[in-house]
Amino acid sequence: MFNHLLQSEVLKMRKTYVWLLLFVSPFLATVAALAANPPIEESANEWSLLLLIMTPMHTILFLPLIIGVFTGFICRYEHKNGGWKQLLSLPVKRTHVYMSKFILVMTLIALNQLVFMGGWLLVGLVKGFTDPLPMQVIAKSIVGGWISTLPLAAIMLLVSMAWSSFAAPLAFNVIFTLPNILVANSETYAPYYPWVQPFLTMIPKEEGPWGGFFVSFESILYAITLGFIIFFISGLMYIRRKAV
Repeated sequence: MFNHLLQSEVLKMRKTYVWLLLFVSPFLATVAALAANPPIEESANEWSLLLLIMTPMHTILFLPLIIGVFTGFICRYEHKNGGWKQLLSLPVKRTHVYMSKFILVMTLIALNQLVFMGGWLLVGLVKGFTDPLPMQVIAKSIVGGWISTLPLAAIMLLVSMAWSSFAAPLAFNVIFTLPNILVANSETYAPYYPWVQPFLTMIPKEEGPWGGFFVSFESILYAITLGFIIFFISGLMYIRRKAV
């Protein structure tokens, strides 16, 4: 039954053009990187410097906003014409309904990350980089960036399920995404702000704790791990108690 729910969510998404958003931020980041000619430091890896150009374009505004659109669209059908009542009246587990939506959102984010990585590699090939490809940086930036979106996806899925208006969750997301430009440079607030974690996790810098991510221990513990647990469980509790 869970597989059928997941397939139905994929089918609903395929009927829209929202999947084209997978290419928006990677395309803009790739264009910006192709147009840029930053000075190359002798001790710096060209591929890592390229990430310094592409990551802000990808993560500061566009990635959080795209996540909000994905979660909004994935709940849009249920909010129209009594869709929640029809779905939750079927002999399906509400936990499976929630999990199918969350897994599809995280899959779309993973694809977005892979497209971004493809743009990153393309720019390096076009510019003829000769430095060795830093595989560890790729893993930390791309995979770590995907993991850091877990709490944000959980927050936006909860809001999208709770609010029947498609525009309301998007407005909510925009309000909390815009401060990223200021929060990203704040040592006080950045480690606890879910919307800025993809940027902090993907931007190459000094080693993080345990050599895992490019972020502080506080970001990993509070914004990513604890934030994900709280909002994921909140989403599960909401859909279990949702009236039909």
